[in-house]
Amino acid sequence: MSSTATASKPASSVVKASGPNDPKRLFTLECTRNIGIAAHIDAGKTTLTERVLFYTGLIHKIGDVDDGNTVTDWMEQERERGITITSAATTCFWTQKKEPDVCKLFSGVKHRVNIIDTPGHVDFTAEVERSLRVLDGAIAVFCGVAGVQPQSETVWRQATKYHVPRVAFVNKMDRVGADFGKAVRELRTKLGANAWPVTLPVGVTESFRGVVDVINQNAYVWPDDEENEKNDGAIFQITDVPPDMVEPARKARRELIEAVADKDEEIGDLYLEEKPISNEALKAALRRLTCKIQIVPVLCGSAFKKRAVHNLMDAVVDYLPSPLDIPPATGHDPSDGEPVTTPPNDHGRFCSLAFKLWTDPYVGKLVFFRVYSGKLSKGDTIYNPRTNKRERVSRVMMMQADKREEVDVTYSGDIAALVGVKNITTGDTLCDEDFSIMLEPPSFPEPVISMAVEPKTKADREKIGEALQRLAEEDPTFRVKTDQETGQMIIHGMGELHLEIIRDRMFREFKVEANAGKPQIAYRETLTKSAEGEGKFIRQSGGRGQYGHVILKVEPGPKGSGAVIESKVVGGNIPKEYIPAVKDGVEEAITGGIVAGYPVVDVKVEILDGTYHEVDSSEIAFKMAGIFAFKEAMRKAACIVLEPIMKVELITPEEYQGDLMGDLNRRRGKIQNIENKDGACAVHADVPLEELFGYATDIRSLSKGRAVYNMAPSHFERVPEQILAKILDAGKK
Repeated sequence: MSSTATASKPASSVVKASGPNDPKRLFTLECTRNIGIAAHIDAGKTTLTERVLFYTGLIHKIGDVDDGNTVTDWMEQERERGITITSAATTCFWTQKKEPDVCKLFSGVKHRVNIIDTPGHVDFTAEVERSLRVLDGAIAVFCGVAGVQPQSETVWRQATKYHVPRVAFVNKMDRVGADFGKAVRELRTKLGANAWPVTLPVGVTESFRGVVDVINQNAYVWPDDEENEKNDGAIFQITDVPPDMVEPARKARRELIEAVADKDEEIGDLYLEEKPISNEALKAALRRLTCKIQIVPVLCGSAFKKRAVHNLMDAVVDYLPSPLDIPPATGHDPSDGEPVTTPPNDHGRFCSLAFKLWTDPYVGKLVFFRVYSGKLSKGDTIYNPRTNKRERVSRVMMMQADKREEVDVTYSGDIAALVGVKNITTGDTLCDEDFSIMLEPPSFPEPVISMAVEPKTKADREKIGEALQRLAEEDPTFRVKTDQETGQMIIHGMGELHLEIIRDRMFREFKVEANAGKPQIAYRETLTKSAEGEGKFIRQSGGRGQYGHVILKVEPGPKGSGAVIESKVVGGNIPKEYIPAVKDGVEEAITGGIVAGYPVVDVKVEILDGTYHEVDSSEIAFKMAGIFAFKEAMRKAACIVLEPIMKVELITPEEYQGDLMGDLNRRRGKIQNIENKDGACAVHADVPLEELFGYATDIRSLSKGRAVYNMAPSHFERVPEQILAKILDAGKK
């Protein structure tokens, strides 16, 4: 997907006379489209996908998100909540109908379209990231009422990062408040897209009944709602442009020609020479520019009302690239780091990228992969350059959402799944052993929220580790670790909904129940002045007793010094063999302070003096005396509790700066500095970790999802008295 390097090794030394296509493949590379459908949550992605699958003949009854019976939203959690959680891959077929006086670039040619429906919720942005990494084109869906929304900006940036050509579809034109012109303007201003309409709406809101084809200068009109519902939107008429739309349609075509002439040499020459520009030439130029990401064709329609989805599918075939229309995938040679390109060619050496792992209840672990060159058959051996291991392929499947179809061979440009392979993680390159290449893996954002989990029962305790490990393998933005200080199992994710879904999947798929809550904060204790303490451990029980006596001094140490223990004993008052036992006792006492039981830091301990008994003294006695002496000294040393402070960088559009800074102040944050950064405002602050639980959700609410932040541990500071009282109360409970 990435652009070709200037100097690179060719991937295939053999290209047969038949060109890049294997004679046995049903659909050539030229007739293959790998596309994703991406947008803000609730823009209508899944509804649109469902209509596409119906009109392409893959399904015979249209499902509905509200009814929970769509093809691509197949998980129980997706159907219950009415949102997409995981990206679903499916394959359909589209043939542009031959229609009189209508120019289509591939009229009458059947195309295979591999579609990935991606989530729109910010918590599942990793699903969009890895899908766009392996796709050749995308449909960016926008709500006709809301226009460009926060997550729309995110998916647009992701598509730009991976050089994915796209067409825009302004959906929900039947809704009150829909404004196609406003949506196009926002595409240009907010996203910086060179966006130009290729269809215009005929009517708006309740009167929306079709679209005008800007290039062909005709109209596609659907019947009224009742009749349209009866035939599922499959019947429409191609008519002349309605009288009130004639001038807007002509103006739109003129502007489109000017925009294309500005970027395309062929149309530019015709335009300057004032020669007529045919529909075929204009469409071909628009395709070239779309594939180069120099222009974005914009269409409109209503997926819910089943209007203008046909036009969108024609545009997918006309404008979005086949695997041959984009630069070949580029990786590097693991041995010397030199760039290597792998052009799409069935006769080349096999190279693919594993972009997703999924646990299927019936067949086990599935590895989704995109083939960039060569072909893979059952029984072949694949090589993983990351692990230097090879593995035999036993089963290859083509996916239709949650349904599987076993195949014997996959070709260049295909998206498929492997069953039964091991030691593969997201982003691994799978290739021939004699082809030394590593493709660039997708990059994922760091988790922003943490939660503590614990199993409800003893049986759950045994299964929870495996369940969390399997889920972490599937999801690169989900992390699990055990806090060494608090002993809690902490899970990290992209948001509260993300972690809620993880817990739900643990229960449904792995039968593990877990309690979840706020993670414990790793507080510290320290002292503010020097003090001495004396500890005696004397036990007499008829026979040999126990005797240990220690005097020591504690004093504050430099910040970050931890705990330093030294012996200043002279004259043998405490025999040398018992000094290590005293130090062990002090070290044990340091792990639990006297204020709230948290570890003591930045303390210097000097063992000054003591006494011993020739018969009764022992290591255990001096260890206990050391503990008692340290505790007594700490009680005199005016101890305080410290809390961890995080360094937070918050990046937000300026319009939300005031609200977000007010929120930081409410969280006891100290603003360090503010700077402008790439047209946004960057706020740097020190904030107590205690106050940051749930922060990701709060800043999304305050900024409509447009602010982002990252944080890192900074230092410890004294806990204010009113907060200390709460900590002590919680400790008692």
